[in-house]
Amino acid sequence: MSTETKQMSFNDIIKGETPVLVDFYADWCGPCKMMGPILHDLKKRLGDSINIIKIDAEKNPQAAIKYQVRGVPTLILFKNGDILWQQSGVVRTPQLEQIINQKTAEYEQR
Repeated sequence: MSTETKQMSFNDIIKGETPVLVDFYADWCGPCKMMGPILHDLKKRLGDSINIIKIDAEKNPQAAIKYQVRGVPTLILFKNGDILWQQSGVVRTPQLEQIINQKTAEYEQR
């Protein structure tokens, strides 16, 4: 039996069939620290129907510039490489879950 680990790039991850919520954050940012428990709770609620990744905006400035991240935290929802939704600031779990369900449903109806 072999164990193989496949390393995926950011672009590989956001181009997947599974929606991906990206949290652009900074270590010094107080509101960013509030997002940790919210995203953990969201992952518990939505399970494998979504991937959630965190990107340090200061350590990855090219990604932050590419997606016009002007403040942290900024949340961006991707599916198949398309941006379905983007917002800066803290978003509570129930609202975030509702937005994700709504935006992915709208995307599927295209």
